[in-house]
Amino acid sequence: MSATDDLLVLGPLLRYVDDTSAAVWVETSDRATVSVTRGTGQWSAPTFAVHGHHYALVELDGLEPGSTEAYTVSVDGHTVWPQVASPFPAPVIATLEPGRPLRMAFGSCRTSVSHDEKGNRTHGVDAMRAWALELAGQVEPVDADDDDLDPSRVPDLMLLLGDQVYADETTEAMQAFIESRRDIEQPPWKELQDYEEYAHLYALAWSDPANRWLLSTVPTSMIFDDHDIRDDWNTSQEWRRQMEATSWWHGRIVAGLASYWVYQHLGNLSPAERAQDEIWAQVRAHAGDDEHDLGEVLDAFADRVDQHPTTYRWSYTRDFDTQARLVVVDSRAARELEPDSRALLDRDEAAWLDEQLRGGVDHLLVGTSLPFLLARGLHHLEAFSEALADGAWGERGGRFGEKVRQAVDLEHWGAFQKSFQEVAHQVMEVAAGERGPAPSTVTFLSGDVHHSYVSEARPTRHARREHRDKPLSSTILQAVCSPIRNPLSRNMRFATAVLSYGVAGPIGRLASRSTRVPDAPLTWHYAEGPWFDNNLACLQLKGPSLRMWWVTGKVVGGDHDRPRLAKVAHYALDDDGNPPPKEGVVSKATRRFRKP
Repeated sequence: MSATDDLLVLGPLLRYVDDTSAAVWVETSDRATVSVTRGTGQWSAPTFAVHGHHYALVELDGLEPGSTEAYTVSVDGHTVWPQVASPFPAPVIATLEPGRPLRMAFGSCRTSVSHDEKGNRTHGVDAMRAWALELAGQVEPVDADDDDLDPSRVPDLMLLLGDQVYADETTEAMQAFIESRRDIEQPPWKELQDYEEYAHLYALAWSDPANRWLLSTVPTSMIFDDHDIRDDWNTSQEWRRQMEATSWWHGRIVAGLASYWVYQHLGNLSPAERAQDEIWAQVRAHAGDDEHDLGEVLDAFADRVDQHPTTYRWSYTRDFDTQARLVVVDSRAARELEPDSRALLDRDEAAWLDEQLRGGVDHLLVGTSLPFLLARGLHHLEAFSEALADGAWGERGGRFGEKVRQAVDLEHWGAFQKSFQEVAHQVMEVAAGERGPAPSTVTFLSGDVHHSYVSEARPTRHARREHRDKPLSSTILQAVCSPIRNPLSRNMRFATAVLSYGVAGPIGRLASRSTRVPDAPLTWHYAEGPWFDNNLACLQLKGPSLRMWWVTGKVVGGDHDRPRLAKVAHYALDDDGNPPPKEGVVSKATRRFRKP
């Protein structure tokens, strides 16, 4: 280990990158000046402090579009990245180039357990780490002739769609840290309590050498989901009332949102958006001072935005010239939970999303941690549960509905019918060319549900009449990649498959109709899936064409430390935006549960 290794606690993470700018995030061991050198340029930033931890976000500007150059990071003049004798390639910053095909990766739900035989036996191979090893040239993929597994081009973006850390389901390593500082038999027990524990959890999640290298060379965008805070976060007003009655919830939500701003959200923002951010303004105001600790400022901010979510927006957009617009939606913190006005997105957030759903690009991508289109049976069950909990069958039925809703995690878009109906109609307007030239696809990118699939959607007959039978020019897709590393048990896989096929859909529809749930304006079916492997999805856009494939890690020859990459599934639209004849590979789970 180099004498300078202890200067850098975590990172670097390459965050927002466009054609002329980039942002590099780090956590350091003490107050310092952090510099990034790329080619002949050098950019620097002082650290800022939060609860005794030190961070810097170095903003690079004036970069050449379409350029790829290695970079180094130094702390107070000492080079700390890349590390001495690192087996990985030099990290690079590759700027976007207008007109170049866009390649992305996406996925969600990643636990931080060891990468040895024990960790792989309980949680499977970390798909992100297997992908990192292949991109770094450390291993050969299982099928080296598969063009989709070619590591020659680093993706333009990796979109992490929630559950980057598990604050409520902690690992042995995290529990050991908790026990070193408090009684784990007292509330909140093995769950996280404060900012210090969140900081340690992020360090566990992002410090494995392969993943750390990956995060230093592939730009990332992120959004939270429930486990970043707690399972079922903001499921219902009753759930929130129960949490706020505990002695520990206030500390959890404040620490969770404050640390999320530091570790995840700050790097999502463009330079212009950062300049308008209220907390970043505080950071800049104290730049060069004696590193004023912003812990109290961030805590007050987190408390406010939890109680009054309309005062801050976690959602954001990314435009990739005319190829794609990526709209990343906060489907957790911005909820309206009052029974009479229950919505997945409060009024302000819903109005914002309405403004973002526009055509004029080849592809409109909507990143939402919760799948917009679940399996049909699950969707109807969630709609039924919401109606039941809201009193469709009386007070007793309402109590039962609330218990079922919390016990079985019935809190996706289908369980917020008002929001689902609104967004479905907006999407159909985009696809019909009523909001600018229709894109080739409107594609939802999601995670959360611990199984993956692709669904294709079309308007129902009633919705077509409502929209004056105007034909849709866009293909409406739902693509899910979950988990990266946190597989379902066999029993849960079977239950999910049952709800995905067969009689579950019609029964769920009858149940939802019995509580007078409005019919969905869209109907949809699986084009691929479901499958249950740990996996990471890749997406490539070129004009109207779209290709997606899912990869997983496989242990070969007992070498658990160096898993090899294998393809799980494939989906494509051709140059005219049409699906070609079925091809590619699908997982064993897909074949097992595919309808005849």
